[in-house]
Amino acid sequence: MKLLKLLSAALSTLLSICLISLGLLSGASAQPFPDKTIQYIIPFPAAGESDLVARYQAEISARKFKQPMVVINRAGAGGALVWSALNTYPADGTTVVGVNIPHTILQPLQEGIQYKTEDINAIYYYHFTPDALMVSADSPYKTYQEFIAAAKKEPGKMTLAGSAQYSANHMAVERLNKLAGVKITYVPFKGTGDLITALIGMHVDGAMGYLPLAIQQKGKVRTLAIATEKRNPALPDVPTFKELGLNWVDGAYRGVAVPKATPLVLQQKLSDYFAQLNADPETKKKLEDSGFVIVDVPLAKMPAFMKEKIPQAMDDAKNAGMIK
Repeated sequence: MKLLKLLSAALSTLLSICLISLGLLSGASAQPFPDKTIQYIIPFPAAGESDLVARYQAEISARKFKQPMVVINRAGAGGALVWSALNTYPADGTTVVGVNIPHTILQPLQEGIQYKTEDINAIYYYHFTPDALMVSADSPYKTYQEFIAAAKKEPGKMTLAGSAQYSANHMAVERLNKLAGVKITYVPFKGTGDLITALIGMHVDGAMGYLPLAIQQKGKVRTLAIATEKRNPALPDVPTFKELGLNWVDGAYRGVAVPKATPLVLQQKLSDYFAQLNADPETKKKLEDSGFVIVDVPLAKMPAFMKEKIPQAMDDAKNAGMIK
């Protein structure tokens, strides 16, 4: 009997070890740092997509997985303030930084930027936000065709707001100029919060933002086109750029990075944890309903992912005349 109990206990322990290694135990077992708080630094102001998603991830992390996580906004220079300092932050695994593509590829092309793309040690990318062309609900432009017709009448006069210089929004405006045969001036803002204020107030003719923002501001803005494969259920009357004859499915990728000096075992631990947050059914539904497209790019796939994205972003920069 005693032997059976010992065997039973041993089997139970072995099973637990196997389950832990497979990530099949309760959320608490997934805690990377159960006795510490993860500092999650977002390099943009509050109320933008990066900020909103980070705060939702932090809420899920605490509620479902019992891992404390606090979001800290440190806006400046379109994200460069934080990205330039990334490798000066504590390398103990308790500090992660929000990162965006193509921002961290194109931004270093600017004079005075204090970091290089290779300085950004991304460990996980969790979603993609499609481009969205928007105008104020009070704008005279009711359709994409009307907006483009007006732009063609007065080249260079019309303006589109976006978040930061050398960003996905910036590239999207340049892409619109090329594909639609127009010349629209790009106006960069610090973040999405400032952008939407200018858009609704009609201080600009429109904005090149992202689908989540278009859904969030439904009623206050009119979305003219989105860069997705098919129409979004939340905006069923809004055509895709592909429907309008433009070969365009693109936007911004968001993820997290840690200082390069962070031990690889901790990098992997954090990558796995953000993957678990991203795979949570409640998280997936909320984000997808809000217009985010879920992706899963863990640490192991990062080299191949960047090998694909860097040439794409540099091609956009060449097309925009930013580099030769």
